[in-house]
Amino acid sequence: MSQAASPLKTEILDHIKAAMRAKEKDRLNTLRLVSAAIKQQEVDNREDLDDAAVLATLTKMCKQRRDSIEQFEAAGRDDLSAIEIAELAIIAEFMPEAMSDNDIDAAIKAAIAESGASSMRDMGSVMNILRPQLQGRADMGAVSGRIKAALNA
Repeated sequence: MSQAASPLKTEILDHIKAAMRAKEKDRLNTLRLVSAAIKQQEVDNREDLDDAAVLATLTKMCKQRRDSIEQFEAAGRDDLSAIEIAELAIIAEFMPEAMSDNDIDAAIKAAIAESGASSMRDMGSVMNILRPQLQGRADMGAVSGRIKAALNA
């Protein structure tokens, strides 16, 4: 497995080296978690990940952190919540810029037109068109709700 398959993965590895040199222990630990998750995906899939697959892994890690933060805050564990918030901030550095609501709505309209979707039965084809465009740039759960609203309108 070569390390050059994904520029995003290479960037993460470069940040790991920089964190080692700067002796930033917490940042280094989080970046190593990211790297380990990417390597695990590569081992499971028996292939090098491209940027889209790395982004999917990062998106999943961000979602896990947000869920943990919510649970820790509900339980009054601000100490653990602070750790998750710090990890989320580091992981989010590698995520693309979030799309605006207007851009998401325009992408949904374009995907509906492209797929010829006319009812809820066609939602899967619309999601398949949107997923690569919006991965890491929008909450796919919220996008799903917007697609449902657009198809039911």
